Amino acid sequence: MLKYKMNHFEKVKNMIIELGYNIANEDAQQNFLKIDNPEQGIHNATILVEEPVVIIEQFIVKIAKPSLETYASILQKNRQLVHGAFVLADSTDKMIFRDTLQVDNLDLNEIEASLNSIALGLAENADFIKSIA
Repeated sequence: MLKYKMNHFEKVKNMIIELGYNIANEDAQQNFLKIDNPEQGIHNATILVEEPVVIIEQFIVKIAKPSLETYASILQKNRQLVHGAFVLADSTDKMIFRDTLQVDNLDLNEIEASLNSIALGLAENADFIKSIA
C-alpha cells in the first residue's frame, strides 16, 4: 500500500493554519498564500513555496522621501531582527520584510519564529517606520 506524502505547499499551509493565521488568499498551482493576523500587525503577508525554499514577505511602508540616510537606517534596523530582514522592493520606495527558509526540514517552530519576527520588528521599529512614511 502506498502512503500519501504531503507536498511542501500543503505542509506549509497546515502549519499556518495550526499557528492560527487567517488565509486570505491561496493559489495551490502557484504555491502561494496570503495570510493575516491583525493582532500581530500582519496583513496580506505572502508566503511562497518555491522549492527548495519558502519565502515570506510582508509590505511594511511606502518610503515618503527615499534617501541614502533612510536606506542606511533600514540596514541598521536589520541588526535587531531575529529572523529575516527589512529590504527594499524593486521600486526602492517600499520597505518590506523578507525571510527565506529551507523547505525540506521546515518545522513549525521555524515558521513561527519568522512570522513572530515580523510582529516584533514592527513593534520595535514603529517610530522609525512612521518617520519614513
